[in-house]
Amino acid sequence: MRFAKWCGRFKFIRAYSCSFVVSKGNPMKRVLITGVAGFIGSHLADTLCRRGDRVTGLDSFNDYYDPAIKRRNLAALCGCDTFHLYERDICDEAALRLVFEEARPDVVVHLAARAGVRPSLRDPNLYHRVNVIGSQHILDVCRDFKPSHLVFASSSSVYGGSTDVPFRETDPVMRPISPYAATKRMNELQAHVYHHVYGLRVTLLRFFTVYGPRQRPDMAIHKFTKHILESRPIPMFGDGTSRRDYTYIDDIIQGMLSCVDTPFGYEIFNLGENHTTSLAELIGLIEKHTGKTALIEKHPSQPGDVTITHADITHARTLLGYAPCFSMDEGIARFVEWYKDAQSNTGTSESQNRC
Repeated sequence: MRFAKWCGRFKFIRAYSCSFVVSKGNPMKRVLITGVAGFIGSHLADTLCRRGDRVTGLDSFNDYYDPAIKRRNLAALCGCDTFHLYERDICDEAALRLVFEEARPDVVVHLAARAGVRPSLRDPNLYHRVNVIGSQHILDVCRDFKPSHLVFASSSSVYGGSTDVPFRETDPVMRPISPYAATKRMNELQAHVYHHVYGLRVTLLRFFTVYGPRQRPDMAIHKFTKHILESRPIPMFGDGTSRRDYTYIDDIIQGMLSCVDTPFGYEIFNLGENHTTSLAELIGLIEKHTGKTALIEKHPSQPGDVTITHADITHARTLLGYAPCFSMDEGIARFVEWYKDAQSNTGTSESQNRC
């Protein structure tokens, strides 16, 4: 039976099984991850299960992109008796409370959100409802069920159009330039209130353009790789000089594990590479590792776009021992290899996703 259909047969809980390696030095934790079927969430769940933690995953499988992709992201957890999945929406507070009642998590990792700068300009009300009100429900439930701490995904987009780089966690961040960025800054403020008033321990992570296997299909690296391999034009917004601090998924997971294992009062960390790559350089790297030349379709810069992101990771390095190690060249090579492999296996995905 196909994994997606198998999941759809159950209204509440699904259980999977996997082999794992019990971590040494850290006792087993009960970890609840919202947005578990997404790019980052699925990688974190895989890693936690492998080291012996019990993971409760929550995801709404919305249609921002093909839900079948999200279900495939969880295929490695198929049959794992330390992983339980609830198909629930964070905007449904009553459903959240039932999940927390059953899971009783020690640590909550809140990744569920509507992502993307440009889509947020088209539907700001949806972004507010999910990212702000949905996150309010997470905070309320955490306040009442009292996990050890909450790890909360923010974004480098909170730095807005600043060109004072590298960005530091102490920089003023009161001028977001997209609805998405505004919702993530509101999340940071919401979390601070709950820390101050209720003593909730919260760690916020400002992710800098995460990429790697399972990256969302609407993200530039994924889209460019697909189009270059298919000899289709790639859309380039601006003149190619905009720069981003791209961060490979394994480095992000390393930083997140430190946060899962280490409760703080209220802390914000940049998780990036502390290195920037221009859009033109990015395209060149994908050309190098695909062995094909890109057909470029130029467009003007879009509203909400920023000219540069660049993380100062001193704070994360000091308190988390965060030490990113993947260069862009190695990361792109790994992504292209994964993408080609995923495409070649598409025809056998049904048999691979059976439980």
